[in-house]
Amino acid sequence: MSGIALFDLDYTLLDFDSDHAWGDYLCQRGKVDAAWYRSQNDAFYADYRAGVLDMPAFLRFSLKPLGDLPYDELLALRSDFMDVQGSAKILPKALDLVRLHRAAGDRTAIVTATNRFVTEPFAALFGVDHLMATELEMVGGRTTGMPLGEPCFREGKVSHVGAWLGTFGGRFEDCVFYSDSINDMALLQAVGRAVAVDPDKALNWEARMRQWDVLSLR
Repeated sequence: MSGIALFDLDYTLLDFDSDHAWGDYLCQRGKVDAAWYRSQNDAFYADYRAGVLDMPAFLRFSLKPLGDLPYDELLALRSDFMDVQGSAKILPKALDLVRLHRAAGDRTAIVTATNRFVTEPFAALFGVDHLMATELEMVGGRTTGMPLGEPCFREGKVSHVGAWLGTFGGRFEDCVFYSDSINDMALLQAVGRAVAVDPDKALNWEARMRQWDVLSLR
């Protein structure tokens, strides 16, 4: 069997946090109360970077605009978001890395805590085989603003990957996982090979202690 390459998205393959940037974009477009929303968005992002994010609270906050706005308008906004800033944040070396794994015949997947609505266009641009993201509840062709199932975050990433591996008999030990974040320690410890990509301070320390590979895509 060929290998299995798993990639975190934000600040690993991308040069920004797409979830945080999408929130800023909604502020810029006047789709939310900009001053309040930006302050909350920044506070949640700081908690994420510190490894103390309250994920249920963050999802209640960040998914609400997806339930409030008409789905056609959301699709138009997402397309503009990608044109204005999203596509430019894809790291060229990250594209090369994904292509290298694909050329080797490896299965490829993005595993991200950011919701599927925001991350689908990025997964398409990278050409990965599969996207694992925090899922959105859909009713009547539009989002409800509520998550569906277990968020793809921390131990949830292990659950999502395990379920996906089970669809084709894959094993964690055959996986390599690339991530920048201490929030991904559960999955980094579960796979056969862990690679810290431009890691945050906490993950850099863990990677050095555990003798994991450390890579820069910048």
